[in-house]
Amino acid sequence: MEEKKGKPVASIASQISPRKMIYPILIGLGFVAYMIYDNFDVRAFDVVRFTWHSFFWILIAIIFMMCRDIGYLIRIRVLSNMEFTWSQAFRVIMLWEFTSAITPSAVGGTGLAVIFVTKEGISVGRSTAIVMATSFLDELYFIIMFPLLLLLVSPNALFFGKDGVSFANEFFLFAVIGYSLKFAYVILVSYGLFKNPRGLKKLIVGLFKLKFLRKWRYRAAKAGTEIISSSNELKNKPISFWLKAFLATAFSWTARYWVVNALFLAFFVVDDHALLFARQLVMWIMMLVSPTPGGSGFTEFVFTHYLGDFLPKIAGVAIVMAAIWRLITYYPYLMIGSILVPQWIRKKFVAKDNV
Repeated sequence: MEEKKGKPVASIASQISPRKMIYPILIGLGFVAYMIYDNFDVRAFDVVRFTWHSFFWILIAIIFMMCRDIGYLIRIRVLSNMEFTWSQAFRVIMLWEFTSAITPSAVGGTGLAVIFVTKEGISVGRSTAIVMATSFLDELYFIIMFPLLLLLVSPNALFFGKDGVSFANEFFLFAVIGYSLKFAYVILVSYGLFKNPRGLKKLIVGLFKLKFLRKWRYRAAKAGTEIISSSNELKNKPISFWLKAFLATAFSWTARYWVVNALFLAFFVVDDHALLFARQLVMWIMMLVSPTPGGSGFTEFVFTHYLGDFLPKIAGVAIVMAAIWRLITYYPYLMIGSILVPQWIRKKFVAKDNV
């Protein structure tokens, strides 16, 4: 059973199978269980107590996550020239988030995103352009926000550097690697999309002729072709188009970062909201190097160690907060995706094949 000019249904279904959600859940919960077993003080539950005050701020955190998704919905509607309805936009974003949640952070959900967009009635060329534009805008947000936040908070406070920061600091090292990769990506994609797409394709193909990269040369050539296709679609868009799309992107990511601020306020007093916000942005940059599905395990580790100084110095408090945070920001997409994926495959592939 195959799509006429696409991947076999079985192949697509296997890549986004709800069964794959088992792995990130096991990794994430396994890390939490280990940390609780290895280093936990029952007094943590005296600090993390659920009251009407805490429920109020947890609700605010959930609302921020909803705002994050609304920003994504607005953006993909703008990028589709408003051809997507709200329900179509919701379906694509949730499928995309589910795919991101079950694949390593360095891979993300963009590989299948073109198929998700195409199956909603957008041509392959335009779908490729939409997906590439979303990726470009996400990385552009990080590239712009990181130096701006450094004007508000000191690098020493951001990376725990008492006498300055260096590559011996693991948080600073991960942040530099992640930011460098994002910066290089934005420069290359900007050049390819708006200046010389064919030249960038030649550069990519030439680079992947190197012996240790040769086995990925087919994918590299395909990526170069996608850049050319996307350039034809995007380079003549007016400034207003990009401004609307970027504002939706900024709204989405900013709302996502405020989730932790609201969550901490549910149980504690936060003295420096700007520093907490900046730490989260750096944390997401670090997640780029995570090899696990959805950053499971790695994310909880970074959360407990990198944001732990905002919390009471009681063993277990940080890991409990990390678990609550992931329950709000990560596991809902696994649940929604596990419901949507089977329905989407039946509707977009099986039903059409049976016509």
